[in-house]
Amino acid sequence: MTAAAPTVDAIRSVNPRWVGAAGIFLGVFAFWIALPPVETTQLVWPAIVAAVAVAAGVWTIRQGEKRIGWGAIVSGVLGFALAVLAAQAARSNLEVAIVWSALIASMLVYATPLTYAALGGVFSERSGVVNIGLEGMMLTGAFFGIWGAATTGNWLLGLLIAMGAGGALALVYAFFAIHLRSDQIVGGTAINFLALGITGYLFIDIYGSNGTPDLSNGNWLKGESIPDVVISRGSNFFSQAFGDLNLMIWLSFAIVILAYFFLFRTAAGLRLRSVGEHPRAADTVGISVFRTRYISVVFGGMLSAMGGAYLSIGFVHSFNQNMTEGRGFIALAAMIFGKWRPIPAFGACCLFGFSSALAQRLGTIPSWSSYAVLFQALPYALTLIAVAGVIGRSIPPAADGQPYVKQ
Repeated sequence: MTAAAPTVDAIRSVNPRWVGAAGIFLGVFAFWIALPPVETTQLVWPAIVAAVAVAAGVWTIRQGEKRIGWGAIVSGVLGFALAVLAAQAARSNLEVAIVWSALIASMLVYATPLTYAALGGVFSERSGVVNIGLEGMMLTGAFFGIWGAATTGNWLLGLLIAMGAGGALALVYAFFAIHLRSDQIVGGTAINFLALGITGYLFIDIYGSNGTPDLSNGNWLKGESIPDVVISRGSNFFSQAFGDLNLMIWLSFAIVILAYFFLFRTAAGLRLRSVGEHPRAADTVGISVFRTRYISVVFGGMLSAMGGAYLSIGFVHSFNQNMTEGRGFIALAAMIFGKWRPIPAFGACCLFGFSSALAQRLGTIPSWSSYAVLFQALPYALTLIAVAGVIGRSIPPAADGQPYVKQ
């Protein structure tokens, strides 16, 4: 009895959330070992790992953590199901589709527009203004970025024009949300529809049936602009994963780091966060709540427009109506998933970007072609899982979404 007591106490002291998180990881691992380079041909190993994941989920639920426990169970079942699909695919097809260097490169490409928009949301909501209009600001940046680049012949000027357009749209939203104290959810939704209408009208009016000029042949943010001394050209993993990334992807890395230092290591960042947490106290010590929120929302709109400009200038090299396709809402989910912090939000964007890259490459496997549409829904399904709080409940800034009335 005395020997067993410490063991029981040790088990009881284990944090159920950590066990649930381990179960989610094991579910992913069950799928991973069925892919190159491991690519086990025996389903017994993915089955064992998935069973442990499910068991961890069941134990977590019994300890009262139902949300993350069910997440582990779903991860285990889904991981084994995907492992079965991988076993049915030919080895040659898997080796072509699952190239980790290409997956990482694609992940960063898909994550970059989300990163800019998520950071824009972080600045806005840290000041206390909910910004549902990230989608519309991205779409505005996408159109005016390609229009400015095609008109001036310079991608940098196109980017600056996109930022100006996104900032102007954010200023309109800020006026209604801050000064007129309108409902911020409704106002953000209206901004999304306004951007959809404006960009759609201007696109048809300016370009008609011809569409925007194709900028893919010009020197538009090509990866070759990264010096060879930074990443050597060749066939190694790092050159294939990072050698062809364009400048806006590298710029997003820098902005993530700068945003973190500004918000959490500077006095100005502390003032911005105080406005989002307790605006009345901030106003009492002389911080202008209105000015801080205006600057934060407009700057957030400019960052979101940079994400849209990346889509049109640096990725697709053209513009199509509603080309953002809900990426602003995915960025909003990444911001919530990252708990309104720049670096975790970037990690969430990479997770969503990886799901998009994986879905795109899995759809190229001939035996899985019938699942291609299902794979395309993977990022959106992951968004629902994230905002449902499976990994953990995110707590927003205390005054987020609450209009401030100066006394």
